[in-house]
Amino acid sequence: MKAAPPLWNRPSGPKRTRIQTRNRQAILEAGLDVFSAQGFRGATLDEIAAAARLSKPNLLYYFPSKEAIHTALLTQLLDTWLDPLRELDPEGDPVEELLTYVRRKLELSRDYPRESRLFANEILQGAPRISDAIEGDLHRLVAEKAHVLQRWMDTGRIARVHPVHLIFSIWALTQHYADFDMQVSAVLGDGEDPYPEAGVYLDTLFRKLLAP
Repeated sequence: MKAAPPLWNRPSGPKRTRIQTRNRQAILEAGLDVFSAQGFRGATLDEIAAAARLSKPNLLYYFPSKEAIHTALLTQLLDTWLDPLRELDPEGDPVEELLTYVRRKLELSRDYPRESRLFANEILQGAPRISDAIEGDLHRLVAEKAHVLQRWMDTGRIARVHPVHLIFSIWALTQHYADFDMQVSAVLGDGEDPYPEAGVYLDTLFRKLLAP
């Protein structure tokens, strides 16, 4: 399977030279490896610099602290994590819109497992670096989409369930495969790819749950 492109590989800010772009991407890639494996507290700038194959002073030219690297990763990650929910179309078929959301969330877990674990670690620590975004953008988006779900329920287009807890359950059932990948692999055994069957299972589960 072709590797997914880095989430931070998007143009932003002033134009950079090719070397600056390459070094910045190397730092973020290394930071993602170290943070997702050890968490924020366990990671060090020395480890990130070594993983990026840069000197520590060179790393500090691009990012003044490990907090800056971590925040850059989380900011881009949260934006990407919210995209599938933003695209839930109020005018679309309710069941198909929700199943598309489930599939996209499962694809994010498959393609970006390190990013998912990075986000999970941040939440487990109380989200000190992205609390404003969670209490602001995420809260508003979930409220907006919960209103759409409630309207679909009120008009009998999907079964009546708690709309916010429905969104929570989608997050839990899709991100589990990235955040607990070692457990999933150990239980399934034989190097089995969990995602094809997970997709079938979740499709069946939510179709039955949502049927009016």
